Amino acid sequence: MPLREGGSLPAIVETEGGNLFVVKFRGAGQGAPALIAELIVGQLAQHLGLPVPELAVVELDEGFGRTEPDPEIQDILRGSRGANVGLRYLDGAFTYDPVAAADLLTPDRAADIVWLDALSTNIDRTARNPNLLVWQDEVWLIDHGAALYFHHDWPSMTEARARAAFAPIKDHVLLPRAASIAEADARLAPHLTEEVVHDVLAAIPDALLMDAPPGRTPPFETAESNRQAYVDYFRTRLAAPRSFAEEAERARQTVQSATPESLPYRR
Repeated sequence: MPLREGGSLPAIVETEGGNLFVVKFRGAGQGAPALIAELIVGQLAQHLGLPVPELAVVELDEGFGRTEPDPEIQDILRGSRGANVGLRYLDGAFTYDPVAAADLLTPDRAADIVWLDALSTNIDRTARNPNLLVWQDEVWLIDHGAALYFHHDWPSMTEARARAAFAPIKDHVLLPRAASIAEADARLAPHLTEEVVHDVLAAIPDALLMDAPPGRTPPFETAESNRQAYVDYFRTRLAAPRSFAEEAERARQTVQSATPESLPYRR
């Protein structure tokens, strides 16, 4: 069942095991890099104890969606044969509301999520589009395809860029709720060792790492060299001092110290 949300046109797909997954197709939107970001950031979140729906690599065979009447969706499916990425469908979940559901997130948990998004340069966790779901009285993280946006232009990656602060964190939906990001940094960074990052990258299929838009060649000669580039990036970004965490803490203090705006009242 297609989900006409955003530009990626995901779908609820029933797999051979009878389970339902929200599948993102590599033939849509930003292509394979968005799916790679979904797998990397989702696994990092799981290593940090943050709730993410079950992740899966979903293989589409040649016959999948052949009866789909929409030509746009047919084009996407034709470009998505093989490996794609799915998150377990959370039946009955609803979008996080920072007012109505605030009590479901402790300040420390909110800080942990802000820290992860600053680490992964996730620009897509704002009040307008929180990409958080409430399910079974818990807040779940979804949709990390917009994170790690540097990998759309590997040649421009430098050590300075890898260590850079992340200014868009000032718009994060959870900053008003978050506890100290500096304390979250001290709490979380030691868990993301190089061994953990290696394990995360090992779960990325070669087919996604070597995928490239028509007419273009992959940015690396082998899937393994692409994996190593991600490992090098995270090694550099996680090295102390971490400017992305310092920037996030400054943004939190600014947001929480702001004077509420006065609005006129008229009967």
